[in-house]
Amino acid sequence: MVETFLYLTLGTNDLARAARFYDAALAPLGLVRRATEADEVGYAHPDDRRARLWVTLPFDGAPATVGNGSMPAFTASSRQAVDAFHAAAIAHGGTDEGAPGLRPYGPGFYAAYVRDPDGNKLSAVHHDPSDQP
Repeated sequence: MVETFLYLTLGTNDLARAARFYDAALAPLGLVRRATEADEVGYAHPDDRRARLWVTLPFDGAPATVGNGSMPAFTASSRQAVDAFHAAAIAHGGTDEGAPGLRPYGPGFYAAYVRDPDGNKLSAVHHDPSDQP
């Protein structure tokens, strides 16, 4: 496996709320919580030995804020996984930023966009140029 990044961190102001949201929203994408600490939770694919996404209370103690223009995009195994990610995110306190559907970023680029309860923007994408309606 080629590692393209070590990990990604998103801030939260309510770790328990964020953990409930991410547990539900990331499950359809095959990601599970791998670590639970007093100030952070970490997520990864079950076969990955380390957490790649961390949701954390800010180290400096100041309130977490949203990064303008920041958006992690998660790989989805199917259009149905994108749909399930979006539905779970909304059901667990997220807000819609773009319902599941094809996007103009290339043939078969199927994505959904949400914001977590802290306002961080997330996307799930299934990109298969042969997967046309």
